Amino acid sequence: KTQGIALGEQIAAAVQADRASDGTNVPDTYRPVTSPGVWVPTTLPIFAQYARAKPWVLTSADQFRPGPPPQLSSALYARDYNETKTVGGVKSTTRTAAQTEAVKYWTQANLGPAWQTAARQLSEAKKLSLAENARLFALLNTGVANTFITDWDAKFTYNFWRPVTAIRNADVDGNDATGRDPGWIPLNDTPMHPEYPSQAAIISGVAVGVMEAVFGPKPAIPFTTADLFDPKLQRPFKSIAEMDEEHKNVRVWGGIHFRNSLDVGYDMGKKIAVYLVNNSFKPAH
Repeated sequence: KTQGIALGEQIAAAVQADRASDGTNVPDTYRPVTSPGVWVPTTLPIFAQYARAKPWVLTSADQFRPGPPPQLSSALYARDYNETKTVGGVKSTTRTAAQTEAVKYWTQANLGPAWQTAARQLSEAKKLSLAENARLFALLNTGVANTFITDWDAKFTYNFWRPVTAIRNADVDGNDATGRDPGWIPLNDTPMHPEYPSQAAIISGVAVGVMEAVFGPKPAIPFTTADLFDPKLQRPFKSIAEMDEEHKNVRVWGGIHFRNSLDVGYDMGKKIAVYLVNNSFKPAH
């Protein structure tokens, strides 16, 4: 035990030294875009400096940067706009009670820890060895760390508006299929960073990619997640796929994302997972 603690401390010191100049510990110099004298929101975005940070293992933050979001005049944008407007508003009459309950459970604080819980319970069920566990959690946690860097790179490249802005300004988007609602409010509080791509979806994509690489396609072992601040508040799942699906949908049900942003973010996450699996943390023999 003593030797294990000492080894862990040595590894932690090496990681801290390696990441000391990774770009995440610099002042936030985000500059709001405006004209002189024109008001803009004064709450700054979260972790804007991550858009320029050094990723783990990947060659660059923009290695998996996707193409731009759909044109505002497109049918795809109208489809996503109307879905989020209909189901994601605080006064929605189409969102079910079960969907509302799921939205309230999946706060930002629960997104990452839930995948750690799933990994631990699957590891226990599969009786992974110490070396196999080390690889599993190295892949999972470097993957999740990369999601913030690669996603923030894309978010601040495209600066795409959130549904609350889009729906209140639909009269200027040039799309006849999007009707304006000047008083629309999302069920979730809107995060302070651009909409595209979805951070929840990219985390889900990388986590599923890692899990399938370690446990095989579509792991179907039941597990239960618990709220980070209230362990008595729990959600059981029959499989990784079931949590994955809910994990993504709640961002539309909560009114803070468009469907295409979820699809693109998820694809980014899967690509990150594949790259990490193929280029680092090889299985022990």
